Amino acid sequence: MEALDWIVVAVYFAILFGVAWWVILKGENTSEDYFLAGRNLGWFVIGASIFASNIGSEHLVGLAGSGATDGVAMAHYELHAWCLLILGWVLAPFYMRSKVFTMPEFLERRFTPTARTILSLISLVAYVLTKIAVGIFAGGIVFGALLPELNFLGMDSFWIGSILVLVLTGVYTVLGGLRAVAYTEALQTFILVFGSACVTFFGLKSLGDGTISGGWAQLRETLGSDMFNLWKPIV
Repeated sequence: MEALDWIVVAVYFAILFGVAWWVILKGENTSEDYFLAGRNLGWFVIGASIFASNIGSEHLVGLAGSGATDGVAMAHYELHAWCLLILGWVLAPFYMRSKVFTMPEFLERRFTPTARTILSLISLVAYVLTKIAVGIFAGGIVFGALLPELNFLGMDSFWIGSILVLVLTGVYTVLGGLRAVAYTEALQTFILVFGSACVTFFGLKSLGDGTISGGWAQLRETLGSDMFNLWKPIV
């Protein structure tokens, strides 16, 4: 990490928490504003927030690693995201008309309080184990790679990064509610897209003769055609 790298990271966090603080001051002290951002977010902020909620360090680290191991076939997992668009198009009007805050609340109105409790428990456990834990772990790996010598109170850079990711995002989420989450994730959408494009550009450029096409040709030659097949044989 050079001085310029630290400056870029500092500016990023300053802008991120500046946006979060602005949203916190702008928010109203009502449950509807806290959980649903007052129901007045624009389509772009909502779409960008959904994108950034799904795409993160676990993709740049985890799925990239899976792709390097198993090839392009891993893309099947992401290509079927169109199912979510269909579900949103069909089911979102029901949720909007019912004026509910959460899916468990919708189930309570539709069925019984027991259904709400069961879904709440399943959602909490599943989200912690399959989403939050993976995201924090991937963030810790990034910290460990960038700052391998960092040590504080006996904790190495991996644990310091994991705790920082958890604490910093938790603070503005608790204080600002869904509005703070939506606006900060909309900001991160630009960074994720731009950063992913840079990773692809410089990665391919470093493989071949200094050009994108040369790097792509070198990648295909090194890995072979099997790694680029979307469909794997059963054997």
